[in-house]
Amino acid sequence: MFQPIEGLFWRGVEEFNTRSFFEAHDTWEELWRDTRGDRRLFYQGLIQTAVGFYHLSHGNLRGGCSQLGKALAKLEQYLPAYQGIDTQDLVQGVRWCLHEAEGMKSGEAVSLSEGGIPQIRVMES
Repeated sequence: MFQPIEGLFWRGVEEFNTRSFFEAHDTWEELWRDTRGDRRLFYQGLIQTAVGFYHLSHGNLRGGCSQLGKALAKLEQYLPAYQGIDTQDLVQGVRWCLHEAEGMKSGEAVSLSEGGIPQIRVMES
């Protein structure tokens, strides 16, 4: 069934914010496949963010760190806001999580709690 671009985007945001990272990845990937131009790289950054948090939530620190690093390189190009979301807040949260995960990977006694994973915040109109 065809779903409009805007519907897919916001469905992915909702899935991400409810910690359904795999589902958000699938939703945004469907959107990404049919997108060209500036938004394509933005959606790829969101997909990599979701995949990164999926890996981290399943104990794959290496995969999670790799994907979050790739996501940051893309999302940082869309600051401070893009397509109705606060990208500055998202990037800041992803950076913090990546820092914590890198610490865990190197054996530091840190813990990446569920509460530390950022939400995607919608910009006020």
